[in-house]
Amino acid sequence: MHVTFYGAAREVTGSAHLLENGHDRLLLDCGLVQGRRKETNAKNRELPFDPRQLTNVVLSHAHIDHSGRIPLLARNDFQGRILSTRATRDACEYLLRDSAHIQESDAAYLNYKTARHFLSGNRKGGRKSKSEVRRRLKKNGHNLDTEAINTIIAQNDLEAVTPLYAMADAEQALSLFDGFPYRHPVTVGRNTVCTFYEAGHILGSAISIVRAQMNGHSLNIGYTGDLGRFGKPILRDPCLDFEPADRRLDLLIMESTYGDRFHEPVIDLKPRLKTVLTEACERGGTILIPSFAFGRTQELLYVLHELYMENAVPKLPVYVDSPLATKITRVFGEHPEVYDAEAHETFLQSGRNPFRFDQIHFVQSVEESIALTRDDKPHIVISASGMCEAGRILHHLRYKIHNPRNTILIVGFMARHTLGRRIVDQGEAYAAEDRRGPAPEVKFMNKTYPLAAHVVKIGGFSAHADRDELMRFLTQSNLEVKKIAVVHGEEAQSLAFARHLNQHGFNALTPQPGETIALG
Repeated sequence: MHVTFYGAAREVTGSAHLLENGHDRLLLDCGLVQGRRKETNAKNRELPFDPRQLTNVVLSHAHIDHSGRIPLLARNDFQGRILSTRATRDACEYLLRDSAHIQESDAAYLNYKTARHFLSGNRKGGRKSKSEVRRRLKKNGHNLDTEAINTIIAQNDLEAVTPLYAMADAEQALSLFDGFPYRHPVTVGRNTVCTFYEAGHILGSAISIVRAQMNGHSLNIGYTGDLGRFGKPILRDPCLDFEPADRRLDLLIMESTYGDRFHEPVIDLKPRLKTVLTEACERGGTILIPSFAFGRTQELLYVLHELYMENAVPKLPVYVDSPLATKITRVFGEHPEVYDAEAHETFLQSGRNPFRFDQIHFVQSVEESIALTRDDKPHIVISASGMCEAGRILHHLRYKIHNPRNTILIVGFMARHTLGRRIVDQGEAYAAEDRRGPAPEVKFMNKTYPLAAHVVKIGGFSAHADRDELMRFLTQSNLEVKKIAVVHGEEAQSLAFARHLNQHGFNALTPQPGETIALG
């Protein structure tokens, strides 16, 4: 068997690993490469394999950096099936549609800018004023008129941007999904089965064990996908007890997102959140929480529900201002079979939904969201996006960032060059100076705002295992691993984790993008 590492090799996004055994070509994940558009566009558009020759795809979980190019497979005549857990299949129903909408919207906006620039500077046809351009290219003053935009681009031989894929491609891909329970062997190729085990990373996330019969003997390959943390709420911990037939691995493809880093203890989450909420309430302010729609939002709701049940904090209204987060929260509520024992004991045994309580409100319309931004009464807002780069969170920040009574609570990783990272860095620097002097300023939405709101960061919410937890998975599970391919990490993280593994008696390598290794 040959294994080729086409994505997330010495980088974090775009997971895609191809297994070939002479009969079948099995793809582990088909994720979107994420980052700056100019740097990722070519990588995403040019698939390094022929989708028509793939037998099937095994999907570890629904996050877009693992699933986001599946509609591109459907667009290019993929004839196989997408095999995942049931919860992953249901989450993809919303996440892949949302991704397609983003692809189409981004392309439409870039084409609008091209047409606008042409009309504004066209000497031959006469330059158009801003109001004239707006009338030509928009409907009702703010909706893009894509038909008019495309006509101008075509008539004037301007360069058009096409979406990576469209909603129809996402719908076609979703028709190819088959969902299965954990620990249920599934046929994925000739004499080849795959079994999913709990990964603990996100709802439905799975460790995939592929077992192939070749030349009279079994060849086993494990793929962690993304490993979660131990002791987190809602989901069961990463599996440590594998079935006898799946324990001896010829190769384990293992993530290393935090291969050389360490998290705050999980046990600190609830008391830390209690402290933040109590202090914010004493100031009479609002708490803004930029949060990823899938996973982080539901964890926050779960912990808030616990605190409210215990009467540990003032019961402020909680607004989830993200249509996608609202839909994904519904998916979480539909899959209690994947919850851990604590969630069953705390909520399900008494007939409670962990993600529904009296104080929670799911904001649907834009009008509701706008009204909420102007609400001065203390409340909690959980809103996309997690890194403050787009979405409704920007409007909440616009109205709340300047007020020292308010709190911006950061519960996730903020990448470099994002507004979220600037808020964290400048907010922490201001706090280190005891908030003396004028507040720092941040610019977004074409305006500069004083960052007078308190900025607090809680790091324990990470959904990825850190180095100690990755090692715990290897040393405390009943797996016997011959070789480990370290993937899904920034190059420095992957290389450092591979060194650590080798120093502790494992045989680890860090494949280059496109590198192939032979097994058996």
